[in-house]
Amino acid sequence: MEITTPADDQILITREFDAPKHLVYRVWTTPELVRRWWSGHRGTTTEVELDLRPGGRWRYVIKTNDGAEVGFHGEYREIVPEERIVYTEVFEMPGVALDSVDGPLNTATFTALDGDRTRLELLTVTGSRELRDTILQSGMEVGVREQMVIIQELADSLR
Repeated sequence: MEITTPADDQILITREFDAPKHLVYRVWTTPELVRRWWSGHRGTTTEVELDLRPGGRWRYVIKTNDGAEVGFHGEYREIVPEERIVYTEVFEMPGVALDSVDGPLNTATFTALDGDRTRLELLTVTGSRELRDTILQSGMEVGVREQMVIIQELADSLR
């Protein structure tokens, strides 16, 4: 897995999976499977709401290992099955309305590679260098690495 910053307001996560694209996409978009990878090893995903269509909303809640509840939500802007998902992502904090869909814009791109492999590119456009740096300094890298390992394990289990 590689994390780069192609622009002052962007984070790009790139990971290759030893699994066909349709399986990686399925793990990314199936609520029962999202529940198993979203929290990484930092807790348990207790809520997964996923309305996978343009204008549809999503919301995931994690109960962390220290007992805190952490929520994320957003809106799907574009869906190209097994190829691309564009969606907003709002980190829920006190005072953030659950109907708010203004947040960083994520584009997840699934590319088939030779040998039944898949490259996932997750581009996050934050809108500012400050928000990009806050996200990078949040410890997200450890969590994303954990998520990617679990996604590979789940894709393997679906073969």
